[in-house]
Amino acid sequence: MLARLLISWVVTSICVVVHALGTTAAVRWLTSRLALLSRGYLHPTWLLIRIAGWLITMHVLDISLWGLFYRWGHAFSDFHSALYFSSVTYTTVGYGDLVLPREFRLVGGIEALIGILMCGWSSAFFFAVVLRMHEAREAASSGAGRDGTPTDPD
Repeated sequence: MLARLLISWVVTSICVVVHALGTTAAVRWLTSRLALLSRGYLHPTWLLIRIAGWLITMHVLDISLWGLFYRWGHAFSDFHSALYFSSVTYTTVGYGDLVLPREFRLVGGIEALIGILMCGWSSAFFFAVVLRMHEAREAASSGAGRDGTPTDPD
């Protein structure tokens, strides 16, 4: 039991690393596209679609890591079942049609907690992007920079 909890801590740490690297990469990528945020509706909409896809990709990686852990630990007989269980646990849907063996039950709760935390992280990041887009639009329409100082039209 303790060994499984320690390994789940490692999987949790890897999930945090996935999100730290993923959001850092997204911030760097977004920084190069800030000028497009104030133009029309197509650019910002397409940007949000790509951000959503990137965030979902990070979550799929996390879910897959947990699924691999369950399969490696023989909690499920096949990877498909492990991945399915992981996805409904991570997202806290919890259908209940598959259950973990007794020795893994606390680990399932840890996965649900990390899923909540990582989804919250993604939601906060997505909100920050939308807020930045709104600020860029307002700055462009008022002729001021992000700090409120007028921009030079030349």
